[in-house]
Amino acid sequence: MKGIDLSSPKVLRTCLRLAVPAMLAQLINVLYSIVDRIFVGNMAQVGDLALAGVGVCAPVTTLITSFASLVGIGGAPLFAMCMGEGRADNARKILSNALLMLLIISAALTAVILPLLKPLLMTFGASENTYPFAEEYMLVYASGCVFAVLSAGLNQFITAQGYAGTAMATTCIGAVANIALDPLFIFTLDMGVTGAAAATVLSQGLSALFVIVFLLLPKTKVRLSFGGYSGKTMIKIVKMGLSPFFIAATDSIIIIVLNAVLQKHGGADGDMWVTVATVVQAFLSLITMPMLGITTGTQPVLAFNYGARNTALIKKAEKTIVLMCLCFTTLMFALSWAIAKPFVSLFTSDALITQNSISGIRKYMIGIIPLALQYAFVDGLTGLGQPKFAFTLSITRKLVLLLSLTFALPALFGVSAVFYAEPAADIASAIISTVTFSCVIGKILKKREESAENIV
Repeated sequence: MKGIDLSSPKVLRTCLRLAVPAMLAQLINVLYSIVDRIFVGNMAQVGDLALAGVGVCAPVTTLITSFASLVGIGGAPLFAMCMGEGRADNARKILSNALLMLLIISAALTAVILPLLKPLLMTFGASENTYPFAEEYMLVYASGCVFAVLSAGLNQFITAQGYAGTAMATTCIGAVANIALDPLFIFTLDMGVTGAAAATVLSQGLSALFVIVFLLLPKTKVRLSFGGYSGKTMIKIVKMGLSPFFIAATDSIIIIVLNAVLQKHGGADGDMWVTVATVVQAFLSLITMPMLGITTGTQPVLAFNYGARNTALIKKAEKTIVLMCLCFTTLMFALSWAIAKPFVSLFTSDALITQNSISGIRKYMIGIIPLALQYAFVDGLTGLGQPKFAFTLSITRKLVLLLSLTFALPALFGVSAVFYAEPAADIASAIISTVTFSCVIGKILKKREESAENIV
């Protein structure tokens, strides 16, 4: 229950206390999808096809989570800025509006996805062989998506108050439950892919319950309340959340395009290449999700001090965040060469899938160190209330660079060349983001110092 002092001059200590639990929480959160895929991939006789089917569901599950980012990562910086200004009443109003938005969004997602399940999954790369497995998984997951949206969205407001350890506990509870329930449902109860989805939904339900209970506790700095709903406040949350939403939502688009391209250029081996991409994306998430934990977990120190107009501390904090991201990606780049093969072996024993998956992972790692700069500067700008810059940089990386390369490279050089699209986009976007951030940060901080206006 002890919160972190976000105004402390000990910037490295503050950032570490925020980043490490958030990074670990995101790493644990990755287990939701990876554990499902490991158990599904090891199902007797149908494992590889079932794994491809679950992989096809990834764009939908990612899209669902992106709406949690729209509200959670959009509202949490505003929430922290209000705390920095000493206006707990406005922070409480933002939280209550965020809760209502998350409930409405989750209901709308379920209502839209379920009737359109088959056309969605077939568009996203399912084949006649893999569709039955994809359908099994998504019927359950989409029906219970309210738990994923609430736990991911509201957990950002726990981190924003400095309760980094509690925010980590949210994901730990869900991950541990998921690991325990997966083998029980999939194998013992013989529920197959349906069991994997049920285990995930129930685990997310436990996480959501934990978050809500914590935010209602009397000792929580800013408690969850009801009422004070405002269209103006909701619009501000959406504006702030557009960049993180777009980052997550376009991940769905990229996976859809990637699966479709692999089916097209892979020919008779299309399902095999979708399985390979599923494994490679799972490995990438072991790096990008914890790094997202670092950059979003430390946003409260940027947002709080932006609200308090402490620009000197903001500069120190952003330098620290960049260094932390670079150290993490460098470490993971080095480890990837040793752990790629044993990681792939968790999913499949097929020699061809294993070979292509390892190759795909090593191609992805080419641009992983520069990607640290993209994450640190884009999420840093979001934390400073500058969604237009963050949004533009996100569009540039995902749609202008990555999407176009995903189409172009396999058409020119063959199906396996698609795995070079990610590192090429990562390196180019890192350069663009670094130049942009260097040009605008001084003006942003000077304007805040001279402004007498409140954030909300």
